[in-house]
Amino acid sequence: MAKTLSLPAGPAPLDNPLKGWCAYSDPGFVHALPVSLAYFYASWRELEPRPGVFAWEAFEKKWESPLARGKHVILRLFLEYPNEPTGLPQWVIDSGVKRTAYDTKEVGKGLCPSWDDPKLLEPLLRFIAAFGKRYNAHPRVAFLQLGTLGFWGEWHTWPVEKLMASLTTQKRVVAAYRAAFPDVPIHARYPYEGTNHAWLGYHDDMIPEDSLGTEAWQFLPSLTKAGRTENWKTAPLGGEMVPSAARKWLGEGWPTLQKAVEQLHFSWIGPYCPAIEKDLPPEQKARADTLVRRMGYSFRLTQLTYGTAAHGALELTLDGINEGVAPFYRDWPLEVGLLDETSRVVARIRPITDLRRWLPGPFSVKASLPSPPKLPKLRLAVRVVDPWEGAAQPLRFANALPVVAGGWTELTQL
Repeated sequence: MAKTLSLPAGPAPLDNPLKGWCAYSDPGFVHALPVSLAYFYASWRELEPRPGVFAWEAFEKKWESPLARGKHVILRLFLEYPNEPTGLPQWVIDSGVKRTAYDTKEVGKGLCPSWDDPKLLEPLLRFIAAFGKRYNAHPRVAFLQLGTLGFWGEWHTWPVEKLMASLTTQKRVVAAYRAAFPDVPIHARYPYEGTNHAWLGYHDDMIPEDSLGTEAWQFLPSLTKAGRTENWKTAPLGGEMVPSAARKWLGEGWPTLQKAVEQLHFSWIGPYCPAIEKDLPPEQKARADTLVRRMGYSFRLTQLTYGTAAHGALELTLDGINEGVAPFYRDWPLEVGLLDETSRVVARIRPITDLRRWLPGPFSVKASLPSPPKLPKLRLAVRVVDPWEGAAQPLRFANALPVVAGGWTELTQL
């Protein structure tokens, strides 16, 4: 006879992988709140100092800074960063690529390259292919921002619009990233003509100041106009809070921040975010925790039904609910297992399910394990398998259930 158990709810973790705060991890910063993602800018100059010679290992050493250790990463490539040294490799500059000086009160100054020049574009497309070869299958890379073109890699050169890449170049760069990173979710800054795709996620870098509103340039209106308000169901949305404004938006602006997360289905916020603010008032810390638990996915298991079939197999149905605002965006497998009294796995199976399809609302999983061994204190457990073995924390459920070695959540003793 089948048994049905209600599974106890618990608070969702504040540092579950691939959601929540994605903070700067460079020296000088402090993480005052739990952080699960580390954000890294990378310049083409840094990564390809000589044609075909790549400095991947040196770049990845930055990922081992104390604040980034054990965390998945989000990457953004840039070529032009106002008021900072160029991101162009010297060998590209030496090839004769034209650069135009700009100096504005809005963004500062620099030398903007001619994006359409084949002396820049052709080696750039080759670099993107190499970039994907290195990082598409890298288990630590969570998401990628399209970056590359425009100031800060944000696909604009405002207020000097004439310096932006042509639409043809934009489309070639997008196609190159799509080919190089077929498995990594990619965010674009805006749903422009060249970046208006069903497979793209988007990032708002002025959360929540421009997230809502009615102006055409604001984030939600721009998604609406482009027909991309449903992209969150298959591609992540995230972005940066307005720098130095965390206290405002966790204070009197709290309703606006909540509304932005709800309506835009944000999974992560950073690199500027409340996690790097020191001495937040207790009420604002509590609000920050509330926001993290709501962002992205939040899986709570609600009910377990299990029993032995006529042929001896252990059959079960596991029900739950995604209490977040978005699904999980990577193809990580779910496992159901049997653990002995020392938490050793004695049987396991990967049922047919896809976490990427667990939209907000209920979900259900069915599994059938071979006839369980006759062992004392045998426990039924479940886990989500992170392909990166170095992760500081496994994905955990919003349940008051024990989590043991290997990230297994124990459901019941058989």
